[in-house]
Amino acid sequence: MDLHLLDKVAIVNGASQGIGCAVARTLAEEGARIVMTARREAPLNAAAEVVRAETGSRVLAVAADVRRAEDCVRVVENTVKVFGRIDVLVNNDGAPPLGAIEEFDDVAWQKAVEQNLYSVIRMVRQTVPHMKAAGGGSIINIAAVSARQPLAGLGLSVATWAGVLGYAKTLSLELGPFGITVNTICPGRIDTGRLALVTRKRAEQQGEDADKMMQELLHEVPLRRLGKPEDVAGLVALLVSVRGSFITGAAIQVDGGLLRSVY
Repeated sequence: MDLHLLDKVAIVNGASQGIGCAVARTLAEEGARIVMTARREAPLNAAAEVVRAETGSRVLAVAADVRRAEDCVRVVENTVKVFGRIDVLVNNDGAPPLGAIEEFDDVAWQKAVEQNLYSVIRMVRQTVPHMKAAGGGSIINIAAVSARQPLAGLGLSVATWAGVLGYAKTLSLELGPFGITVNTICPGRIDTGRLALVTRKRAEQQGEDADKMMQELLHEVPLRRLGKPEDVAGLVALLVSVRGSFITGAAIQVDGGLLRSVY
C-alpha cells in the first residue's frame, strides 16, 4: 500500500532510540525526508546513520533539547533551511521520573510539564506556520496509555499527558480548516528500556521479583506479548499519510488490548 509519503519532510523528536527511532526509520522507508532530534548528540548521530544506511533516505540529525524554547526554534529553522518545508511533526520526548505523588516538589512538577506539555506546545507553535504555508500537515503526539488509564507511581506522566490529550483535541478543531490533522498515540507495554525501568522500580518497592512481575504484566495483555516500537511506528505512518487523512482529534492506544475502557 502506497502511503504517498515520498519527499514529505518529517521532524521526529526523541529519535535516538526506542519508539522515536522506529518512527524515523519507518517514515524514511516510506520515502519521507527525516529530521531526527534528541538531547544526546553521539547516540543521535549513530541512529541517524543507521536510518540513512537502511533506507537511503535523506536524514538530518539535530541535537536539541525540546524542553527549551530556543532549541525548538533551532530545530525548525534548520529543517526549513535544509528541506524547505515541514509536513509532519512527531512529538516524542520520553517520560518524567517514577514515584509516588508526595515525593515530588514544585521543581519536579515544573520539569515534567516542560518535558511532556511545553515541548509539544513549543514545537507546534514553530511548525504550524510552515504547515499552513504547505497547505496542510500532520502532528502526532506520542503519549502513553496511562493518560487514559492512570497507574500508581506515574503521577507526573499521567497528569501531563492528560494535558497533551486536551491540547491536541483543541488543536484538531483549530487546525482542521487548514488541512492539518492532530492525533495522539497512547502506547501500552512496549519493549523499551522505560518499561524495564518501571518494572524493576515497582518490584523493588513491593519486594517482589522483577522477572515474575514482568510475566504478570504480560498476562494482563490480551495478546500476551509486549509491543514493539515498530507497532507504534506503523500507526504513525498511517496517520500522517493520505490513507489516514480523515482521522484527526483521536487518541489511539497501541497496547495489545490492555486498556479495558470502551471509550
